[in-house]
Amino acid sequence: MAEEEGPPIELRQRKKPKSSENKESAKEEKINDAPVPERAPKYILFQRFAKIFIGCLAAVTSGMMYALYLSAYHERKFWFSNRQELEREITFQGDSAIYYSYYKDMLKAPSFERGVYELTHNNKTVSLKTINAVQQMSLYPELMASVLYQATGSNEIIDPVYFYIGIVFGLQGIYVIALFVTSWLMSGTWLAGMLTVAWFIINRVDTTRIEHSIPLRENWALPYFACQVAALTGYLKSNLNSYGERFCYLLMSASTYTFVMVWEYSHYLLFLQAVSLFLLHSFSLEQSDKVHEVYKIYIFSLFLGYLLQFENSALLVSPLLSLVVALMLAKCLQLNVKKGTFVAKIMKVINFYLVCTLTVTLNIVMKMFVPHKENGHMLKFLEVKFGLNMTKNFTMNWLLCQESLQAPSQDFFLRLTQSSLLPFYILVLIICFLSMIQVIFRRINDKSLKETVTLEDGRIGERPEIIYHVIHTILLGSLAMIIEGLKYLWTPYVCMLAAFGVCSPELWMTLFRWLRLRTVHPVLLALILSMAVPTIIGLSLWKEFFPRLMTELMELQEFYDPDTVELMTWIKRQAPVAAVFAGSPQLMGVIKLCTGWMVTSLPLYNDDDLLKRNENIYQIYSKRSAEDIYKILTSYKASYLIVEDAICNEVGTMRGCRVKDLLDIANGHVVCEEGDKLTYSKHGRFCHEVKINYSPYVNYFTRVYWNRSYFVYKINTVISFQS
Repeated sequence: MAEEEGPPIELRQRKKPKSSENKESAKEEKINDAPVPERAPKYILFQRFAKIFIGCLAAVTSGMMYALYLSAYHERKFWFSNRQELEREITFQGDSAIYYSYYKDMLKAPSFERGVYELTHNNKTVSLKTINAVQQMSLYPELMASVLYQATGSNEIIDPVYFYIGIVFGLQGIYVIALFVTSWLMSGTWLAGMLTVAWFIINRVDTTRIEHSIPLRENWALPYFACQVAALTGYLKSNLNSYGERFCYLLMSASTYTFVMVWEYSHYLLFLQAVSLFLLHSFSLEQSDKVHEVYKIYIFSLFLGYLLQFENSALLVSPLLSLVVALMLAKCLQLNVKKGTFVAKIMKVINFYLVCTLTVTLNIVMKMFVPHKENGHMLKFLEVKFGLNMTKNFTMNWLLCQESLQAPSQDFFLRLTQSSLLPFYILVLIICFLSMIQVIFRRINDKSLKETVTLEDGRIGERPEIIYHVIHTILLGSLAMIIEGLKYLWTPYVCMLAAFGVCSPELWMTLFRWLRLRTVHPVLLALILSMAVPTIIGLSLWKEFFPRLMTELMELQEFYDPDTVELMTWIKRQAPVAAVFAGSPQLMGVIKLCTGWMVTSLPLYNDDDLLKRNENIYQIYSKRSAEDIYKILTSYKASYLIVEDAICNEVGTMRGCRVKDLLDIANGHVVCEEGDKLTYSKHGRFCHEVKINYSPYVNYFTRVYWNRSYFVYKINTVISFQS
């Protein structure tokens, strides 16, 4: 009996844990559905760790060395540590002086809240005008810098100016690190990052404007955009694990929002990025889920920026928001059609057309219903730039004469060629672009693509992150060929893409597949070239350019501007506190920074009223009567006029681009259509005539100070006008 009862007891004992075992087995089956890589041996894990550690160390070292290089170069260029505070502040020119002056105002404020209030209700900068300086000039970097300076107790250790420029130089180091990481992610080797940094520094004349103007908004913003691009590159990779994908998503979200907050033109650059992602999705080169997650980041950043930028309507009427909303609507309207069929291809074309049409329509509708300040001068500038219109307007012609808004010169391409950057960039771009076209045709012909592309396949065009960068760099390059100032957005991309290509075995393998190389094993040759070519490039760059960089650090340059120092000293000692100064916008920025006195205009070009003020004040260099100039200046409550000899006697290198020439054209004193013949003007040039001190000029203006560069005139308050 005991033997007969044994089996049932054994069966009951097995049934007890049955439910939990089924759950565990179900989980195991679910997990086993996806291919799980075998655990790598310890020495392989050690190699991976060592590779990542050395790469990260190289990236951080590169960023720190570049920041220290900028600091040392700035010191040797201006003798910064040996200067008095006034002489240091004069090194900030134009709009840079305005940005730094508000940083100083924040430090002088009794509290952070009071400082922000005074900036948002500022009536002490421009006469007869109350401005929200934080919104209009994107002063969020200055707000954060002032908070950090006081919160960290740095006021007891370092001067405010050193702390300020130190932050900017540190951001430039982060900029370089982000480019390093992006190239590393694309190529798989940190050697590409080193080459990216080398090309970036060697071509820094064309990659950054940090040497010319430290506080520019782009110098604060582009490092965050570079971090966003690095995170997006990692996010688009097909073989990224869930933890890495989450980290990239969070970094991308934070950097995108910061980029929007720091730079007023950020949404235009993000619009180009969104177009690149839209084309990537249209070519079916990446799952739509990831791309649409990026679109959500755009929407979140725009609306949060709208709220925190004092309801900045420019973000609501931006083309970026219209495009993203159109893409979201198109996704909702998209039908589920079997892939590869003729109907699916037709639906792709319809979807593309729908997105383009919706984007334009939504943007027009938003501009109709959302109150906003239309940048009319920018639209007019583009019309004149592309030859769609002609104008004699001073502001438009002055903008057209700016070097940064003209087509790039031959020297630009020559510099990139001498550093070997441009030839390798063109080679890499051609290979990646042709490989991308191959992939698109395979999609059109319903040929399936591999989920994981191996080195032997030689199909670099199947990697979504590569195709995104190819599309983005083509868009940026097209704009840089029209406007030279945009080269500072494109050239860093050129450095990164060229370095990735020469260091990527996949790119060489793609080329060898096309050439059908059989004499040597193509994989072996691709691996050799991906190490040998960047090494040779690096050694040649070291030999040719490293001595030049060291020479720049050894040379003692001298920034000597005694006339401006004397002018600022006179203003601080002799001018009344309630005085209002009129002159060129660039000089007014320096006066605001160095003295704190009120001015009539500012070197800012995003406000129609300020542009009109600048044009009116510039009339002191035109052929207008003393009475006309007096009426213009008194309409802005100006009490002192400063005439700059450099503008009055300017000898321009570009024909017709001197300030006085542009004013003559705008005032009808030069007829361009008839061979630049002078028309009759009964008045001489004001800036010349006022120096002679004869009637009627002495009735309106009294000279109170002058030196070699500047003539200061007090505007008389009581005048008896005589016919």
